[in-house]
Amino acid sequence: MFSEAILQYYRLLTAPTNLPEDVEVMNPYQNPSTYEIASSFYTKYYKDQNPRLMCFGINPGRFGAGVTGVPFTDPIRLTEICGIENRFDKKAELSSKFIYDMIEAFGGPKRFYNSFYISAISPLGYIRDGINLNYYDIKGFKSIFEQYAIDQIRLQLPLGIDTRAAFSIGMGQNVKFLQYLNDKYRIFDQIIPLPHPRWVMQYRLKSKDVFIQEYIDKLSPFTKGQ
Repeated sequence: MFSEAILQYYRLLTAPTNLPEDVEVMNPYQNPSTYEIASSFYTKYYKDQNPRLMCFGINPGRFGAGVTGVPFTDPIRLTEICGIENRFDKKAELSSKFIYDMIEAFGGPKRFYNSFYISAISPLGYIRDGINLNYYDIKGFKSIFEQYAIDQIRLQLPLGIDTRAAFSIGMGQNVKFLQYLNDKYRIFDQIIPLPHPRWVMQYRLKSKDVFIQEYIDKLSPFTKGQ
């Protein structure tokens, strides 16, 4: 089952070994409550053997996947849209709001997660001085993350990944690094960039529906016939 393979993958996750000393690793799956909620989510939406395309975020943040264990899913969306009750503080997260508005426009979580699996270039999060840190903001990130990132991608391929395309959630450094990895290691047929939800919500909120449509236009061709 896709769900069982995902959960086994998260259970065994390890961090890069050569991080700077001032960078703290955030592994939500080591928290029993978070792992239990993630297990409920993946069992609900991934208990099958359907192939899925990967969408790569950057890395978990403290108020989304860092809390729930589910990428781009804050405790509010987890309850209200995914139907999974939880005891986490009901704090909203901007990226999660955009992603679930997009998922609703796509046809709802059941239809979306039937075709797509959201992961991240780094499935673990990072904190420096109590603040979220993107993997590419760590000095020397390429030498730190190249082998780690490609190893994590390869570990997830046996879940049942459709390699016709991969999507980068983020059109700046994230897609550049993913494209670099793919050019070098030739895993996916193509890399397709998508605007990052936080950028949309912070700087282009009035055009949110335009960016939601961009997601749907880029994702939908890979679900024809499903």
